[in-house]
Amino acid sequence: MNWLEALILGIVQGLTEFLPVSSSGHLEIGQALLGTSGEENLTFAIIVHTATVLSTLVILWREVAQLFKGTFTTLRWNSEKDYVAKILVSMIPVFIVGMFFKEQVEAFFGNGLLLVGVCLLVTALLLALSEWLQKKRQGEGHEVTYKDAIIIGIAQACAVLPGLSRSGSTIATGLLCGVKKESIAQFSFLMVLIPILGEAFLDLLKLLQGELTSDLGLVPAIVGFAAAFVTGCFACRFMIEIVRRQRLIWFALYCAVVGTVAIVSTVC
Repeated sequence: MNWLEALILGIVQGLTEFLPVSSSGHLEIGQALLGTSGEENLTFAIIVHTATVLSTLVILWREVAQLFKGTFTTLRWNSEKDYVAKILVSMIPVFIVGMFFKEQVEAFFGNGLLLVGVCLLVTALLLALSEWLQKKRQGEGHEVTYKDAIIIGIAQACAVLPGLSRSGSTIATGLLCGVKKESIAQFSFLMVLIPILGEAFLDLLKLLQGELTSDLGLVPAIVGFAAAFVTGCFACRFMIEIVRRQRLIWFALYCAVVGTVAIVSTVC
């Protein structure tokens, strides 16, 4: 992978991590089009995912700081501790998948675009259904409950499949559960921070210990990280506004078109 390919894939990751169109699916498509392959793809994915997590911290730093302050500066139970507890509950399904099914999940990547296309169509269906139901409710909804948190967490665990958008699945699931549109985007972006950083840390340890090998160069790694971080900052803020204004249907149409093209290109 050269620096230009890293730049393109970094921009793709940064934009699609927060937009409900599947970053993993678009990385698969991008890598297939550019002809990049091998262990460097896994290492690159770790790097750009870490960059987008950091962009979340930059955009939502006030909310993160408030949660941190409310959680660790007092012993009494408060709204911040309650919110953090819901985030931890939402992490249980993806923790189980990461601990016991990591190798099976990684086997789905790099095996062609058919699975990506099918999962993109599922993403499109979820987005369209949540948009329709939200309009039918005329904006009514509630804050995230513990029941919502575990259901949204299951959606996040399912979204480890390439093409099934994590943000799209969690936001759509939250809306289907009746969560306020003003609340679900922020919860969706915050709930992924610890899992991705934890996974990146474990994979970094494996790289240092020689369990994972990669021929990804330093320059492509830096370029990819920077591109994903900058575009991720833009996409995170943009997506929060999109959810508030109920404009998910356009992303549903996009996923349907790209998914169909991916399936047709594989079958034909």
